[in-house]
Amino acid sequence: MRQVVLDTETTGLNPEEGHRIIEIGCVELLNRRLTDNNFHVYLNPDRHIDDGAIEVHGISNEFLLDKPRFADVVEDFIAFIDGAELIIHNAPFDVGFLNHEFSLLDKPVGKIEDYSRIFDTLIYARKKHPGQRNSLDALCKRYIIDNSHRELHGALLDAEILADVYLLLTGGQSSLLDDEGLQRDAAQSREIRRLPTNRARLPVIACSDEELHSHRQRLQAIEKVSGNCLWKD
Repeated sequence: MRQVVLDTETTGLNPEEGHRIIEIGCVELLNRRLTDNNFHVYLNPDRHIDDGAIEVHGISNEFLLDKPRFADVVEDFIAFIDGAELIIHNAPFDVGFLNHEFSLLDKPVGKIEDYSRIFDTLIYARKKHPGQRNSLDALCKRYIIDNSHRELHGALLDAEILADVYLLLTGGQSSLLDDEGLQRDAAQSREIRRLPTNRARLPVIACSDEELHSHRQRLQAIEKVSGNCLWKD
């Protein structure tokens, strides 16, 4: 099963107002395992970035001047996501921007949904944790995922964090014995371990007459209440 965890950063909040994608980050999962096969690009949007957006992701207009346009990377991007399930937090936002970028191309390429199925972790988290905060930061806190290095939003960084959140949100490891170390420990725990015959004898401490009397009184009390005491001699 191939999945791609995806995130984007943009010039603003609404593609219908002419806002564009400036960063795409994708992280690949194969059978719920990270592969280190990532797709990451910064993009020149040919427009100004809103000041509010810069406060969120810290990407400046000057930084993007020499970066490729979306049209320059679209073939590589489609090849990376084609046939995979896309894992996205608040999918309508990212999918809306990606489909807007597709619509601006000279050559029609369809929509994201033509290449990939979409799994929205925000919708899933709201069903699993109703009435609670389900932002990416809130989910990191709930599942004890360290995101202290996330001072600003970044598409690749957020995709990597979301991959960890997704795996825990949807059940953790596919098997508790996926890890070789865990398999080895489990095998060792099943081994029969015999104590050496020349080991020191364990001391036997006998109870006193007073302790024996108290013990028998307790058993009689249990028998009186239950009608049967399994430990009474």
